[in-house]
Amino acid sequence: MSDRWYTKAVIYCLDIDTFADSNGDGCGDIPGLIGRLDYLARLGVTCLWLNPIHPSPDRDDGYDVADFYNVDPRFGTLGDFAELLHQAGNRGIKVIIDLVVNHTSDKHPWFVSARSSPDSPYRDWYVWSETAPADRNQGMVFPGEQDETWSYDRTAKLWYYHRFYKFQPDLNIRNPEVREEIKKICAFWLQLGVAGFRMDAVPFIIEETDPGNPDSPKDFGFLTELRQHIQWRKSDAVLLAEANVEPAQLVSYFGDEGGSGNRIHMLFDFMLNAKMVLALAREDPEPIIDGLRDTPALPPGGQWATFLRNHDEIDLSRLTAEQRADVFAKFGPDENMQLYGRGIRRRLAPMLGNDRRRLELAYALQFSLRGTPVLRYGEEIGMGDDLRLEGRDAIRTPMQWSNLPNAGFSTADPGDLVRPVVTDDGFGYDTINVTLQRHDPQSLLAWFERMIRTLREAPEIGSGSCTYVDVPAPKGLLVHRADDGTGTMLFLHNLGPDEVTVDLSSIAGEAEMPNDVLADTDYPDPGKLADLPVTGYGYRWIRLRRTA
Repeated sequence: MSDRWYTKAVIYCLDIDTFADSNGDGCGDIPGLIGRLDYLARLGVTCLWLNPIHPSPDRDDGYDVADFYNVDPRFGTLGDFAELLHQAGNRGIKVIIDLVVNHTSDKHPWFVSARSSPDSPYRDWYVWSETAPADRNQGMVFPGEQDETWSYDRTAKLWYYHRFYKFQPDLNIRNPEVREEIKKICAFWLQLGVAGFRMDAVPFIIEETDPGNPDSPKDFGFLTELRQHIQWRKSDAVLLAEANVEPAQLVSYFGDEGGSGNRIHMLFDFMLNAKMVLALAREDPEPIIDGLRDTPALPPGGQWATFLRNHDEIDLSRLTAEQRADVFAKFGPDENMQLYGRGIRRRLAPMLGNDRRRLELAYALQFSLRGTPVLRYGEEIGMGDDLRLEGRDAIRTPMQWSNLPNAGFSTADPGDLVRPVVTDDGFGYDTINVTLQRHDPQSLLAWFERMIRTLREAPEIGSGSCTYVDVPAPKGLLVHRADDGTGTMLFLHNLGPDEVTVDLSSIAGEAEMPNDVLADTDYPDPGKLADLPVTGYGYRWIRLRRTA
C-alpha cells in the first residue's frame, strides 16, 4: 500500500451492537468483533469503519453522543477498544470511527450545564436565540419526523438550534473553545491508535448559524485547521466526510480556492451513488456516464468513496422527480420501503430480487469505479432487511453468522436482542449466513473474496484515472477504463438482461496481452478486442497492460 493508504483500501462499515455478541446479553460488543477479525481479513477488508461507539442514550442509533472520550459500556471498555486496534493492526486492518461533533445529546454534561444558567461556561458552546427564529420550520433533515430546527428550552428560557432531532442540540462552531475541544477529541482517539475519522454531517458542522437565516455562512477554514491538527498528530490519519451537497460545492471540502488539498481527504460520492442506483433501475448506463463526466477535478490526495448501501437510506434527493419516480417504481414501490420522501430503506439483495447475476454486476460495477469502495456489513452474503422495524433500523439487523439460534449472533433469548434477526423466507438466517456460504465455493461470499483479491491486483482502480470509453456500444453496456502508472484496466458491465457484443479494436493498440481477470462466466480470449461478448447482467474486467 502507498503512503496514501486510503486510495487502495477496502472499507467495511459495521455497527458494533449488531455484529457479534460475545457475552450473551443480546448486544454486540468489542470482544465479539475481535473474534470476527479473521473473517474480515479473509474477506479482504483493509479498513474498518465503526458507527458511533460512544456512550449515548441511543435515541438515534448512537448519534446522540453523551461522552466523546469513552466507549459505550454495552460494547466494552477503553481497554477492549485498545485491544481491538492492536488485533486489527496484526491483521493489516486499520480502524476509523465516527466523529459526530455537529451536535451532542441533550443529556451530555455540556448541554445540561449550558441550559442551567446564563453563567455556565458551556452556555456559548451551543446556538441560542432569545426569540423564535423565522426559519425554525425549515431545513429539517428528517422530514415527517421533525417539525422544526429550533426548540424552546424552558430552563434556559431560550430557543436552541438542532439541525437533527430536538434531543441533539448543535454545537457552536463559532466558539474557539468548541473548535479546540473537537481537536482534542480527535487527538485522544488518534493517540489510542485509530487511523482516522468518518465525519458525520460536515456541512452542518461548519455552518455558522444565524437565527432566521436559512443560508448561514460556512467556515471552511475550520476543516483546514482540523486537517492540519490531525496530520501533525498522526501523519497518515484520514478524514472521510459525509457532505451531500451540490457538485459545484464539493471541491471546497477537499481544499481551498488555490487548489491545495488541505481539508478533507475523502468524500462519499452521493451523486454517483444516486446515478448508479438510477442506472441499475433503468438498466441503462447513461446516468453513470453523466456522473463520471460531471466529476469535478480533485486536488492531489483527494479521493472519492463509492458505495451502494450504507447505514442510512439510499438518498435520491439529488435526482430529478422523474428519475426518483423511476427508482421508487423499480426498487421501492411500496410506501413502507421509502423514507423521508427521498430515499429507500432496503438492502440491495431484496431490491434486486435476490438475483445473483444482478448482485454481482452491481458490486463489480461499484468496485471498478474510481475511488475507494465502502461495503456495508452483511452485503457480502446478500442479507435482507426487516421492513417491520422503524425507519433506518430496517437495514440494521444482526449479522447472520450461522443457522444456530439468533443467526449465531448471540446466545441471548430472542426477546433480549438489540434488534430481531431476519427470519423471512428467502432472506432468513437459516438460508443466508456466513457458515453456509463458507462451505459453498460458488457462494456470494466466495465471489466477494475473489473480487476483492482481484481488486488488490488492480491499483489503477483506486488511485488512477477513471474514464468512459466513448465507442458505439449496445444499449445497457457501460465501457470504462482505469489508467495509472501501474497499467490499464478495461471494464465492461452489461446492465441489461440480454447478451450484447461490442467492438473495442480501436484501443487494441494499447494492449500488451489482454486477458479477463474477473468475469461472470468463461469468455473467449479477448484477442484483438473485436466483437467482445457480455452476457445479460454480465461483466468483464480485462487487464490491458501491466507496468512493472
